[in-house]
Amino acid sequence: MFNYKTIDQSKLEFIEIAPASELPNGERLFIEVEGKAIVIFNIAGQYFAIGDVCTHDDGPVGDGDLEGFNVVCPRHGGEFDVQTGKAVQMPAVVDIPAYAVKVVDGMIQVGVPK
Repeated sequence: MFNYKTIDQSKLEFIEIAPASELPNGERLFIEVEGKAIVIFNIAGQYFAIGDVCTHDDGPVGDGDLEGFNVVCPRHGGEFDVQTGKAVQMPAVVDIPAYAVKVVDGMIQVGVPK
């Protein structure tokens, strides 16, 4: 999978999602952008967005427990770093997409490839 946070932001289209005030610290927001399920996390005032899909079994991962910056898949315990999408715990071995996130004029925006 691809870490969209690492490419030139001019190659991304930033889509306005919601006011930052609607995603308080410690919460998450589930969205769909261009047919892709994405979950946005607010961790200590920092926003991160990853694909809401476990690469181990293609199920949703966003409902899993957060352990620091890792989300634990609720079905089989695979873990992913929400900052990068990197698989960090078996049985998951393939990374999931990570998306650029920014807040502009109080609105959360997620960057997806143009």
